Amino acid sequence: MMPWRGRRRGRRWIGISPTFMSFAPIGRPPSGRVVILLSELEAMRLVDLENLTQEEAAQRMGISRKTLWTDLQRGRAKLINAIINGYLIEIVMDQPSEE
Repeated sequence: MMPWRGRRRGRRWIGISPTFMSFAPIGRPPSGRVVILLSELEAMRLVDLENLTQEEAAQRMGISRKTLWTDLQRGRAKLINAIINGYLIEIVMDQPSEE
């Protein structure tokens, strides 16, 4: 039996190494936890901060535009969920694909 669901995540080129790997709400303990993968953070950085098109960002990361779109949507949803609900945000490395 395989330890993962669906297709394995392919390698992605990540152009950042964040200084801070977790963020928490101020004034009260977090009510939950959200884990953002480094590839999701990179997709958001390229599209939302660097203002690249999805096509340009996908080329830079070495992935398809559809894969970039998926990473972007997942990352954005996790981030807004954490902000709205006061969750701890943790940034983690993607699991390497087994080749």
